[in-house]
Amino acid sequence: MERAIRNFLSQESAGGILLMAAVVLAMLMANSPLSGMYQGFLDTEMQIRVGTLDIDKTLIHWINDGLMALFFMLIGLEVKRELLEGALSSRAQASLPTFAAIGGMVFPAAVYLIFNYSDPLTQVGWAIPAATDIAFALGIMALLGSRVPVALKVFLLALAIIDDLGVVVIIALFYSSDLSTVSLIVAAIAIAGLVGLNRKGVTALGPYGVIGLILWIAVLKSGVHATLAGVIIAFCIPLRAKDGTSPSESLEHSLHPWSTFIILPIFAFANAGVDLSPMSFGDLLAPVPVGIALGLLLGKPLGVLLFSWIAVKAKLAVLPEGLGWRHIAPVSIMCGIGFTMSMFISSLAFIGEGDIYGDVSRLGILTGSIASALIGYFWLAKVFPAKEEKA
Repeated sequence: MERAIRNFLSQESAGGILLMAAVVLAMLMANSPLSGMYQGFLDTEMQIRVGTLDIDKTLIHWINDGLMALFFMLIGLEVKRELLEGALSSRAQASLPTFAAIGGMVFPAAVYLIFNYSDPLTQVGWAIPAATDIAFALGIMALLGSRVPVALKVFLLALAIIDDLGVVVIIALFYSSDLSTVSLIVAAIAIAGLVGLNRKGVTALGPYGVIGLILWIAVLKSGVHATLAGVIIAFCIPLRAKDGTSPSESLEHSLHPWSTFIILPIFAFANAGVDLSPMSFGDLLAPVPVGIALGLLLGKPLGVLLFSWIAVKAKLAVLPEGLGWRHIAPVSIMCGIGFTMSMFISSLAFIGEGDIYGDVSRLGILTGSIASALIGYFWLAKVFPAKEEKA
């Protein structure tokens, strides 16, 4: 049994499978006699108080503001590594996924707004279908194993990383409110401290952790979403030390299994439980879920393909060697797997008066993401058929 569990956890697809299991469990609990227990668990109050510092939030907010800050730290570490040494370190490598990611954010937002342009309460959800879930998308692709060329996996990874970086910018610009000047000043001092550590060549992760915690608290209290602190911390940790070791990669490797097997499944479990009992089929056809689902299923691939095609035709980018448009097309469909990232943005967009749209927005995310995963997987399987074993 132990060996079987280890084998499962070592598979690239394991993260995606656990995410799906968490979603199914959440949906089952939210639509069963256990629904009260499920919601009560998420609404559990948790408070930390030290002197005048008071952080009092429900469990679901600790998950979305705290655990997801660690996930965004991992994203920041991956982005920094790819920008300095990886798939985004040169213009030739970065051009195509950059154009693809931009198109993959613009078109889904436009599709969503076509259905929601007349309602100020729902307009704020325009960024929900603009996100791609790296773990889920790569997990689905990994189900095909070695049949998928490495170049195609790198393209999807680079595209998704740029997409997530765009989401970070969107959160900072459009989903922050009621800013606290004092907290922002404390955050600025903490950032200066992190930069100072980097400039002095400090490679021990402890000092970054202490100042990073101060930064997270300050950003949490500032009105800017706390997850952004994770990205800032990641960008300040040195990629290379003088002795050739990598503090950044060391932390990335440590965080990766926690993110894949604990943080993201917990987030999915906490946010995917939608009570379907008060809903009708008409609710699924409302502007919010339709805009999200079509934004993911149609807007994403159209934006990725069109912007990629324009970039190649304008000689601003080139297709990876050995790949053609018939390979890029199914991957563009997989980019419509928004899932955890889309749910995260939904939790930021629909609060206050817009909270009534929270459940239907998650229905749209699940519908669009699952459809994109299935279509993308079977299309990619057709493009890269399994080789027949010789007798």
